[in-house]
Amino acid sequence: MPRYSLVTRVVLVMHHREYPKTTATGPLALEMLPNSELRIHGELGRSLDLSDLDTPARRILLLYPGEDVPVLDRELLERDGRPVTLVVPDGTWRQASRMGRRMPGLARAEMVRLPPGPPTEWGVRRENHPQGLATFEAIARALGIIESPDVQSGMEHLFRLMVRQTLGARGCAVDRD
Repeated sequence: MPRYSLVTRVVLVMHHREYPKTTATGPLALEMLPNSELRIHGELGRSLDLSDLDTPARRILLLYPGEDVPVLDRELLERDGRPVTLVVPDGTWRQASRMGRRMPGLARAEMVRLPPGPPTEWGVRRENHPQGLATFEAIARALGIIESPDVQSGMEHLFRLMVRQTLGARGCAVDRD
């Protein structure tokens, strides 16, 4: 598995109900990104505070699944040259949209969304939203904009292999190209 040592730090904030699912793709993306971490949100009796991420040396971008926030693009990135900490909520569309607005410590984070792109390749779970992506895909696309298209391409290649293996193991017909 390739590993990418990036300036961008990815913090995956996973909903506690998503964490035990074998079909959760976010943790696999983190395996490729040594400068990343996983935090669990919503556990009973445990509060998640992300205020340690808010440092003057880094810009916090919160990947948000909504139409009412700016699109993540080169122009947006050029407005502030600090290295990025990308916070990625991981859960259903509804869970992710609520997580971003509720997490303590992200008051100064800039909410951004991905530009329109191809539909998800993750055929393992049903997607309820037309722009919905597997978390792995969302991270790869965001890093393609923030870091380089080569990072996105490498991550997406591994993702396609994972999709084929998973579907094949379930007895589904898979394209072998």
